[in-house]
Amino acid sequence: MIRAKVLDGGFSGQLSRHVGAKFDDDPLWTARFLQTNPSAVYNTHLNYLRAGAEIIETNTYQASVSGLMKHLNISMDESLTLLAKAVELAKQAVAAYMKEKTTEDEQNAEKPLVAGSCGPYGACLHDKSEYTGAYGKSVSRQELMNWHRPRIRALLDAGVDLLALETIPCVKEADALVDLLREFPQARAWLSFSCRDDRHIADGSDFREVAVRCYRALPEQIVAVGINCVPPNYVKSLLQEINKDSDTQGFIPLVVYPNRGGSYSETDEWIPVPDNQRINLPVLEWLDLGVRYIGGCCKVFAEDIRAIRSLVDRYRLTEQQH
Repeated sequence: MIRAKVLDGGFSGQLSRHVGAKFDDDPLWTARFLQTNPSAVYNTHLNYLRAGAEIIETNTYQASVSGLMKHLNISMDESLTLLAKAVELAKQAVAAYMKEKTTEDEQNAEKPLVAGSCGPYGACLHDKSEYTGAYGKSVSRQELMNWHRPRIRALLDAGVDLLALETIPCVKEADALVDLLREFPQARAWLSFSCRDDRHIADGSDFREVAVRCYRALPEQIVAVGINCVPPNYVKSLLQEINKDSDTQGFIPLVVYPNRGGSYSETDEWIPVPDNQRINLPVLEWLDLGVRYIGGCCKVFAEDIRAIRSLVDRYRLTEQQH
């Protein structure tokens, strides 16, 4: 059985505590700070490591090669160098964190891993289509592969431990990424989807069917399938059927990192959960469903990851006792 690992939280929210600026309207989102404020990126990684994250993601969710070239007015080689820098900043944070360990048990603990964050094609469009998947109707599978390939190659060449193929909103892009992974047979990745409700991914396809099919197509490379940036109340319904028949069909490791949650008012106005309001995630229940990678997405901060780590540690202790 794969031991559950704790991921980091939402990068933008934690980063904003260091830069003190709003950047949600920036077409590069947090990736711009790779060039303008790399120390803030480094410190954000370190926040999550100190909170107990065992896997941190690079600050590359919205950092496509073409997007960096366009919005920073730099060359392709400079864009690829900036992607490598994102990996190096994460690795430097891991190295600094390991040096902070003082006890023998801490020093013997597993070194945190670095996952290369690969957001969907829709993120580069900067029109929120990563939450609809509408572009799946007009962009070909080959075009999607061609768009993802340079970043994936750059992250792997820079030495990430695995890839986070995340917030995928449409079937065509999921299939394209599975095909693309085959070009990098040594790569390992999780594949997580953007979902519009507690049953369907963003383009309306059945989540369970798509997730199971993708995993079974490439189990030697896909370490987990699951969901990210969904409200916490969707998680159980989305995941609970996947490992129902695991005794006969094989266990599928799951990944989940929800956002902070929120709701729409009667006037269709989005009401977020306040940043300072504690979120109580049913972590133990999710682990029982087969979740083996767990963290947070938008507006989930370092203190929230610390709470998740505490619950995961409790779960591990219970497993050892049995």
